[in-house]
Amino acid sequence: QVQLVESGGGLVQAGGSLRLPCAASGISCRMNNMGWYRQAPGKQRDPVAAIASYGTTYYAGSVKGRFTISRDSAKNTVFLQMNSLKPEDTAVYYCNAGHLVRYSSTWSLRPLYSWGQGTQVTVSS
Repeated sequence: QVQLVESGGGLVQAGGSLRLPCAASGISCRMNNMGWYRQAPGKQRDPVAAIASYGTTYYAGSVKGRFTISRDSAKNTVFLQMNSLKPEDTAVYYCNAGHLVRYSSTWSLRPLYSWGQGTQVTVSS
């Protein structure tokens, strides 16, 4: 049974930083494409960062240069380092393994497993 547990969220002022861990069990973070998604109130859940099984990273345009995705294979954990946070980053953040789809100028990560509880990130102005 696959379980994904996100944590590390909280309330932070604009310009601040947070680091979100996602602990996985039942799957290997190293052998799968892993990603972070976010869902703001009234909006759909979208991927913001992904790390392919072979190591390449992908970012949504809105977070590129500010967010960094990484993984610790020994801990079977995926991280999202978020710097220079903005109020528009406020959302519930989720992680999942997924099928990576690459287009000419963008990418997507189609989730494979049931969602965890997510972790709330709130950025105040």
